[in-house]
Amino acid sequence: MRRTICMMWLLAVCRSMFAIGPDTLVLHLHDAILLAQAQSPSVQSARNAFLAAYWNYRHFRANYLPSVSLTSSPYINKEMNKITQSDGTAMFIQQDQFGADLSLRISQNVSWTGGSLFLKSTLSRIDEFRKHTMAYSSQPLVVGYEQSLFGYNALRWDKRIEPIRFREAKKQYAETLEVISATTCNQFFALASAQAELAMARQNFASADTLFRMAQGRYEIGTITENEMLQLEINRLNEETNVMDAEISLREVEQRVRSFLGLEQSPALKLIMPDSVPQFQVPLASAMELALQNSPDPEYYSRVVKESESNLASAKAASGLRADLYVQFGLSQTGRDLRTSYCHLLNQEYVSVSLAFPLLDWGRGRGKVKVAKSQLALTHTQAEQGMRNFCQNVEKLVLQFNMQARKVHVAVLTDERAEQRYAVARRLYVMGRSSILDLNAAISAKNAARRSRISALSTYWSLYYTLRSMTAYDFEHHTPLTTQLPI
Repeated sequence: MRRTICMMWLLAVCRSMFAIGPDTLVLHLHDAILLAQAQSPSVQSARNAFLAAYWNYRHFRANYLPSVSLTSSPYINKEMNKITQSDGTAMFIQQDQFGADLSLRISQNVSWTGGSLFLKSTLSRIDEFRKHTMAYSSQPLVVGYEQSLFGYNALRWDKRIEPIRFREAKKQYAETLEVISATTCNQFFALASAQAELAMARQNFASADTLFRMAQGRYEIGTITENEMLQLEINRLNEETNVMDAEISLREVEQRVRSFLGLEQSPALKLIMPDSVPQFQVPLASAMELALQNSPDPEYYSRVVKESESNLASAKAASGLRADLYVQFGLSQTGRDLRTSYCHLLNQEYVSVSLAFPLLDWGRGRGKVKVAKSQLALTHTQAEQGMRNFCQNVEKLVLQFNMQARKVHVAVLTDERAEQRYAVARRLYVMGRSSILDLNAAISAKNAARRSRISALSTYWSLYYTLRSMTAYDFEHHTPLTTQLPI
């Protein structure tokens, strides 16, 4: 159902984008972002990374649930084996046996102690073909417990670490989608800049060509000098070269954009740049609080500290006394047939404690503990520094964003005034009331103003989506961002 809705949404977007014709794909900034979030290779990578984290978390959760297993290991034995007799001597005896067993086991890990509680039932059978006899051994009910007494409790540490890792993965996926939006903005405006460069180059070439043709007539009647005539011809040649360079650059940028958006080589792309930007301010305190709450960075630093603490606990457990406890209580019986092996059941108890203590290891165990302690201290320092840098980045981002809208407004006004100045300078030059130097200065100012306008828009939208990625919040509409997880 979700896939059907997604396909219908993509179809509606594509219809709106092909408004000009089947050979031209018209892209607004929002359309490009929707395409990138739906089908770009970066999104596919983010989904696969999250799914890997999700199934790893499912595997972790399964360790704390009961497990049921059924095992069997039948065998046939026809060979000469060394058999110890009742009087202590050994003889090589021909054996001709068939054996089979069936065991049903239910296990439950205990995270608080790190041990495992189990309940099992076993039935075994041996056939002696040479004597034409058979025997059964049954353990209808056995209850047992096993654990390491002073060892490393992986279950308890996983319970502390894995939920943090999964929360980090969910926040990382949501952040990645918004980072992809920010990257899409950069790609969109890079292509818009390349298209604008080509448009400016063609416009400048057309203007230079017109002025050069007009100057030829004026030169013939002696109203301009030869030096000015040559300068106009040089301008025309330079602008022709600029057109060719802009076409090559546009082709390269367009290939990168198609690859990023997952588009085919056709149709042609036509971008519609946004005319304005939203006018709102982001409160620094709210942004900081939301970033600490929704960004994956705090979860990451918390996780790496927990992992270092886990490594220290593991090193301490490996360097000291090691003891393993195994306790088993149940019922058992043997018989010549299946029925008698379940009659008059006998009690069975088995308790085992194994101890191991390193008497001489030349300081290896203590050295591992020292290394783990040093790594933990280093991790604490790095985590504290990382969080300080994170808070500083949020503050810097908010300040830049709150100022960028004004920069966009200034850049738009500058672009409009530079266009007007160029029109005036061209008209005055045609009327013979200004020099070629004034005209060239107006052309350069016009081109620089157009580039600055595109750059200011690109910076604004990149900051806009980067801020969304760090806070998981839409400050324009005052709503939290919701992310549909791919599970």
